[in-house]
Amino acid sequence: MTITDTDCVVGIEYEVKEAGSADIVDSNKGSQPLEFIMGKGQIIPGLEKALCGMKKAEEGDFLIPSSEAYGEYNNEAVQVLPIEQFEGVELKEGLTLYGQGEDGQTVQVTVKSFTDKDVTIDFNHPLAGKDLMFSVKVESVREATADEITSGVVGGAADSCGTGCGCH
Repeated sequence: MTITDTDCVVGIEYEVKEAGSADIVDSNKGSQPLEFIMGKGQIIPGLEKALCGMKKAEEGDFLIPSSEAYGEYNNEAVQVLPIEQFEGVELKEGLTLYGQGEDGQTVQVTVKSFTDKDVTIDFNHPLAGKDLMFSVKVESVREATADEITSGVVGGAADSCGTGCGCH
């Protein structure tokens, strides 16, 4: 089966580097394949496009520009907040913190710097503004079930956690 742009469940093994660097940013080599449903926005758009047309056991290296990965770096996503808002947190530069956004979703921020009065935090994804090099091997490809298409969850809604689904 060939990967199509929608309603395909795909499992991949991958390794990601910042373009031009030998340092591995993320990888699942030697672990479970990353499974996702094409067309549901579960992986970055550039990688989803690159996978279209591939088959099981195929491998490829893909340069994904920042605009199709985690977006361009947005200077307006950097804020300075009073240090009192971080009471009980052992601050250090580069520290990743998680909070709740206005609409209830989890928000990740990085501490850029701090003084005894305020903390500068960055709401950009750590890979924003960076071109990425993916090395990918397609481990599995199959049609999504009706449940998976509706729920957006591999394994379907009945298997969407709490039942030993192996969610990470």
